Amino acid sequence: MHIIEPTTPEQFEKYYRLRYQTLRAPWGQPEGSEHAEDDATAIHAMLLNEAGEAVGVCRLHLNTPQEGQLRFMGVRADQQGKQLGDKLLQYLEERARGLGATRITLQARENAVNFYRRNGYEVVKETYVLFGSIQHYLMAKQL
Repeated sequence: MHIIEPTTPEQFEKYYRLRYQTLRAPWGQPEGSEHAEDDATAIHAMLLNEAGEAVGVCRLHLNTPQEGQLRFMGVRADQQGKQLGDKLLQYLEERARGLGATRITLQARENAVNFYRRNGYEVVKETYVLFGSIQHYLMAKQL
């Protein structure tokens, strides 16, 4: 397993396909909803298995020079529970430090709060409900 930052159209196709499959398709959302307006200015990370298949994705965007935000974390269902999400977090936290960030925030789905807690994030507050059913929590970590 290794992490890359996609650069080619083929790599981005794998990246967005997994983002859609893990974060949008299960809730009946349309293709294209996995894209965000600020994707062009974000750092994208994709975890590939030995066969070159995308098994995990996440992205980092700097809200300010000191604060990064993680979004769109997804790990393929058959690969969950193998600490692959941990690898993506560590990679993007290190990238954020390298850019001068001292804090990372994210919006965690309710079922992911404990995963982020295990990785040093703390709940700041309950925030919004996505797709009418997925409670989110603002979480933060000092780098």
